[in-house]
Amino acid sequence: MIDQAQALRHLVHSKELRSSRFTRVITVTSGKGGVGKSNFSLNFALALQNRGYSVLLFDADISFANIDVLMGTPAKYNLIHLLKGEKSIWEIIQVGPSGLQVIAGGSGFQDLVRLSDKELDYFAEEIGKLHGHVDFILFDTGAGLSKETVKFITAAEETIVITTPEPTSITDAYALIKMIHSMGHSVSFRLVVNRVIDDREGGQTAENIRQVASKYLGVEIPVLGFIPDDVNVMKAVRRQTPLSTAFPNSIATRGIDRIASKFLLEERTSAPTRSLSGFMQRMKRLWS
Repeated sequence: MIDQAQALRHLVHSKELRSSRFTRVITVTSGKGGVGKSNFSLNFALALQNRGYSVLLFDADISFANIDVLMGTPAKYNLIHLLKGEKSIWEIIQVGPSGLQVIAGGSGFQDLVRLSDKELDYFAEEIGKLHGHVDFILFDTGAGLSKETVKFITAAEETIVITTPEPTSITDAYALIKMIHSMGHSVSFRLVVNRVIDDREGGQTAENIRQVASKYLGVEIPVLGFIPDDVNVMKAVRRQTPLSTAFPNSIATRGIDRIASKFLLEERTSAPTRSLSGFMQRMKRLWS
């Protein structure tokens, strides 16, 4: 019986992936916790995967890594096994629903700050092997303005910010955007408003953030869409099953599907700017 690493390698080679494929690196973040960021990351990744794209979801939330818990499949290996040189990048990848590839973070990211130059080079080399093997790598970062989250955002360039209509969530989302902008980094932000009563509330919430960012920062923030408040989200969490798997016809699932469609339409009309190798080079500079 072949192990998971062998199965993954077979999957990669069987698709006859071309080395010319451009792997897009996207971070998903939020100004505060509790806004449904990780749930969005997982189900958004599945929406892309179900549309025929190859996706790897990287759990980069240092404090509350929980993507494997949301899937109900605890990871046998995670980032720490890679950093210690115990496993290769292929061996720490977990294959989830619909063939979605997942890397569990756990406490591994805390060890990045203590890596030697040699160890950091090894980490970058291993992650770099993913270039051309997936269409998208999604980094589900920690919430808020931690140093680690800021580093992922600035290295990746493309960031989806999750907020809700709650005033504190709006304020914290804007604070995150303002901080990144004040550091002089060129980051493309896109906005998703979660747990809305209706599209009108979602539109008003998004417009509040967009107007303030435009007026005071000179930054235009496109809106990817809104996700309705849905009791099925918590039901799926309790089942430890992705929402789109447990409740494929729920209003929240349909909202995420619309966002995925709009995201892909915008991706097709935008030219790739930063490669995975470039992302890792910036990460090395930021972590060293």
